[in-house]
Amino acid sequence: MDISTQPTEAPPPAPGPSVAAPTSASRGATRPGDRIFLGLSRGSGIFLLVIMAAIAAFLTYRAANAISKDHTNFLTTFEWNTNLEPASFGIAVLAFGTVVSAIIAMALAVPVSVGIALFITHYAPRRLGGPIAFVVDLLAAVPSIVYGLWGALVLVPHMDGLFGWLDHYFGWTGVFEWQGGAPRSMLTVGVLLAIMILPIITNVSREVFRQVPRMHEEAALALGATRWEVIRMSVLPFGRSGVISASMLGLGRALGETMAVATVLSPTFEINASLLDPGGGTFAQNIASKFSEATPLGQDALIASGLVLFVITLLVNGAARMIINRRKEYSGANA
Repeated sequence: MDISTQPTEAPPPAPGPSVAAPTSASRGATRPGDRIFLGLSRGSGIFLLVIMAAIAAFLTYRAANAISKDHTNFLTTFEWNTNLEPASFGIAVLAFGTVVSAIIAMALAVPVSVGIALFITHYAPRRLGGPIAFVVDLLAAVPSIVYGLWGALVLVPHMDGLFGWLDHYFGWTGVFEWQGGAPRSMLTVGVLLAIMILPIITNVSREVFRQVPRMHEEAALALGATRWEVIRMSVLPFGRSGVISASMLGLGRALGETMAVATVLSPTFEINASLLDPGGGTFAQNIASKFSEATPLGQDALIASGLVLFVITLLVNGAARMIINRRKEYSGANA
């Protein structure tokens, strides 16, 4: 007689309380070291918010004292004279110059910085990419006043040729019309700011491009993509959020740069249609040049202009954060 053997089934587990896997909430700070570290981290975040709130409160209080004594429109007045009776000052020229110079700097620096970062990470051999990266790092450490002196002694005298070329071919637009004179204009400031923010954007973009998963690039190469197609389809989408963050860091320095702009620019409180005409001004340059000899009311007025710059910086950072959040699918963390 054949006896068929069948595998015996294991008896069902006895009913009892289910043991759930430990979650992040249940794995809270239970050890003394964890609790101390959690408290320090939380306290650091709160302390940062307190500092920001204190700065905003200080600027708002001093700005309110100045604006209450201003008998003109603070946002639209093309004049800055706090010694008059009544005082008359406004930020129209400063806001225009700050935004225009920053836009010029970004338009020049971002494409060049991304190109340098791509060359270092994906084109240059290691023996060449290392020294280039080292030189870019050195440029980021140069003080602002050194950039300003170089701009005043080297850049400004050599801008005549560029200004003449722009006036010859594009002067009909009015934006690049040049009437002669020293090229201490908003375009010169934008070029200098572009040189200053270029190493910041390059360094951050370079590190982002180095984090691209190797499998993404190898997959594109396996499908027959060229090196440029690999960069366009794999590297740039992965590093888009990082490039935006790097650009915002550079824009923050361009908006708040002081001594370099004050050394190169010939400030006047008028808005010129041409970027080649001398004149204009920025918030930081105006504060640096007038704060030391300003009256108490003049200092409050300069602090009021600093509050506007503070608000512009916050808006720019908020806009960058919104752009990055919209592009989460391209961020390196989600790749």
